[in-house]
Amino acid sequence: MANLALAPGFQSGGNRIDWVDYAKGFCIIFVVMMHATLGVEKHAVLKEIAEPGSTGWMNYVVTFAQPFRMPDFFMISGLFLGLVIGRSWLGYFDRKVVHFAYFYVIWLVIQFAFKSLGWISQGVPASQIGGNFLFALIEPYGTLWFIYMLPVMFIVTRLLVKVHWILVLAVAALLEIAPIHTGSLLVDEFAARYVYFFAGYALAKPIFQLAGWARDNISKALGFLGVWAVINGIFTFTAMPQVFESIFAAANRQIPSNMAQLPIVSLALGAAGAVAVVCLCAILSRFKVAGFLRYLGKHSIVVYLAFFAPMIITREILFKFAPGLDLGTTSLIVLLSSIIGPVIAYEFTRITGWFGFLFSRPKWAWIDKSGTAKEAKASLQAAE
Repeated sequence: MANLALAPGFQSGGNRIDWVDYAKGFCIIFVVMMHATLGVEKHAVLKEIAEPGSTGWMNYVVTFAQPFRMPDFFMISGLFLGLVIGRSWLGYFDRKVVHFAYFYVIWLVIQFAFKSLGWISQGVPASQIGGNFLFALIEPYGTLWFIYMLPVMFIVTRLLVKVHWILVLAVAALLEIAPIHTGSLLVDEFAARYVYFFAGYALAKPIFQLAGWARDNISKALGFLGVWAVINGIFTFTAMPQVFESIFAAANRQIPSNMAQLPIVSLALGAAGAVAVVCLCAILSRFKVAGFLRYLGKHSIVVYLAFFAPMIITREILFKFAPGLDLGTTSLIVLLSSIIGPVIAYEFTRITGWFGFLFSRPKWAWIDKSGTAKEAKASLQAAE
């Protein structure tokens, strides 16, 4: 059976490829939403603004999105890999490793600058802070772990390109089902997410066919989305039965918080959720009212890299000046700030030309000097 990945010369069929940007925009909103909501709830307790265990109404949305939020993000990231996986190793390494490594290091320095202020105030010695930074070059750090993980997956997939795709997909699925908990974020997240990334690469053609079907059969696609939403909701909002808790406890495993996190179930819901997001975004791409999703999708790496700063700042301002605001509304305001802030920062750098290195890899950071200006511009995209 032939690989179903995209091949060089792939034609998307006019604007039908718009749904990919919509999907990336949809996913980046839900990723930021998770960090914003859980961060508000955690720090509200630490500041004694809320009781331990308190959650806001936004937590329901975050819980519902848990099965598909990251699976779809990784699937989209692997979608166009077939177009470039056959390039020379130098060009491939430059675009798929050096590119993301550059942004990881730049924004790691920025995040550590924020973190160090708190560590210094707590009396943490400079040597320990420096050690933490060096360790972050080996182990993914904080919200930047996705940027760290992508190059790993790109390299692994290139090394496995001659292995039959069904075998790779099957092994990747087993890694997700396991589940693997080593304590290393790099190992654990790779095992949990690689199946979706590889599926995006190896099954790209049927994924595009699915999007085309959804655009042409809106009523049927909406019917599927309705059924999926009900099933996804049942599993995410059903607490773990006592019998399963006992099994996980006996195996010395972390007890899942809901049924959606059970082995096999999580893989099934992740795949179904990824399909649902493709269908939804294919439909949305037909309507200009959702154009903001396309913009966010085209600049998803911008939002992902920079959302942490406005998130922290807005959260602290609201805690100080509006401590009585409910957690759900606080989380929503923090989410909006975390999305809008990076967009403003990016547009500022684009218009003025100042600090452009934050979002665009400069020429000196390219090791493949044959890259064209068009490729350099395209490299802003987080998923190609």
